[in-house]
Amino acid sequence: MRVERPPYLLIALLLGSGGYLLLRNFRLLPEADLAPYAPLLLILLGVQLLLRGDLGISWAAQAFGITRGTVRAASLEAYSGELDVKLRALRREGRLIAGSYTARSRPDLAVRGETARLSMQRGRTWLFSIADWEIGLARDLPWNVLLSTFLGELEIDLRGVPINRAELGSGFGDIRLVLPQLVGQGVRAFSTFGNVSLAVPEGCAALVRLRRKPFTRLQIDERYFMRLEDDLYATLNHAEAERPIYAEIGSTFGTLRLLSLPAGQA
Repeated sequence: MRVERPPYLLIALLLGSGGYLLLRNFRLLPEADLAPYAPLLLILLGVQLLLRGDLGISWAAQAFGITRGTVRAASLEAYSGELDVKLRALRREGRLIAGSYTARSRPDLAVRGETARLSMQRGRTWLFSIADWEIGLARDLPWNVLLSTFLGELEIDLRGVPINRAELGSGFGDIRLVLPQLVGQGVRAFSTFGNVSLAVPEGCAALVRLRRKPFTRLQIDERYFMRLEDDLYATLNHAEAERPIYAEIGSTFGTLRLLSLPAGQA
């Protein structure tokens, strides 16, 4: 695990405030009105948040990594609340999952037979611990992925990750999803107030069902997708594939975007 830099600004603020109060209690300092200095406190906390990603002394994002072992399948369940989540395939082999997490939200691992189950909970962290989660998944085993957020955004790039089933949900945050090339039961992404964008890698055959409400807006790149029936779209090469990848995206008040992702584009 990498070593985090100490939060110098917050430490100085705490030491200075404590020293001032101590000296005043022993009447070593004259009476003073600190109200005019309140904006300075807000500025220091803002700088601390900018540099560290959290207000707490030890709440900044911390790196983690779990070796794969002998498991042959895995599932990930993450409930991030107001935190953003970035998920993609790992570049190096040998690890089951790796990335960074907010203090006290390190993934819990349970193994039954050859199947691993990992879970991350926003509710375990401190209230003001708001560092985002970045997660990488192993490329050489199938995954079930369940991600849920309230205010946070989901940026999910599943290229290179074998997915059996993926369920993504958000309340207010946007969802940006890159479709994987290997999918079993399908991929589903829904948001109540946020936008949902689905990018299909070039050359990948897919069927996409749109789950929309009266206030939902659509943005479909018709250069790469054709309409088969009401709210069902397909890539132009879907008829050539033996089994096109199936995906569903939906939003109640947001915009549904369907686009193609050129090969090699990040």
